[in-house]
Amino acid sequence: MAADDAGTAGAAGTAGAAGTAGARGTASTAGAGAEKYDVKRGHRELYAPPRRDFVEVDVPPMRYLAVDGHGDPNTSPAYAEAIEALYGVAYALKFRSKRELGRDLVVAPLEGLWRADDPATFVARDKSAWSWTMLIAQPDWIDEALVAAAVEQVRAKRPSAAVDALRLLHLHEGRSAQVLHVGSYDDEAPTLARLHDEWMPARGLTFNGDHHEIYLSDARRTAPEKLKTVLRQPVRPV
Repeated sequence: MAADDAGTAGAAGTAGAAGTAGARGTASTAGAGAEKYDVKRGHRELYAPPRRDFVEVDVPPMRYLAVDGHGDPNTSPAYAEAIEALYGVAYALKFRSKRELGRDLVVAPLEGLWRADDPATFVARDKSAWSWTMLIAQPDWIDEALVAAAVEQVRAKRPSAAVDALRLLHLHEGRSAQVLHVGSYDDEAPTLARLHDEWMPARGLTFNGDHHEIYLSDARRTAPEKLKTVLRQPVRPV
């Protein structure tokens, strides 16, 4: 699916109202000089799948900043507003965590849960039929109180409906299939068709959650044919 050019382009690396643009990842340890926790390193098996074929992973419980919406990410004003709100609060949390807890973190890459009444709309690229929940992963020490404080900080500077709707989401996807897609978001369709129509049926598996994408590249600075996106689908036995 995709945040598409207007999506990850505006998303990947936007500090929003809260601070500097830059680092992407998640979480950290305490103490001066301690290495920042990066979700891509802490969960390498989830953020660095092979490109050649699907692999199964067991996704543990994770927590995310989340904003919901519906419609084509290239044309929906709500989508752009959601991305700005996510990055604004994510950077506010980063600085608050370092200042108040002594625990620094790398802001994680943008992720998205995508759903539709008919999964075939993903292969057909009927973006107007898609609903989405855009995400930024958080370390386990980020709780509701810290998120509420960061939301208030961002709301005071740049209020929006997306900031008001932002929440901390706890998600446990469990057994999932995933692969690294390299190329344009609109070129994902053959890979998704292979997953849905061949790989899953051959293993007696069916859908068990939303289609999940992790945007590892900054679309503002990366040629479409070089974009790297993790494609994940939670599955269960038929």
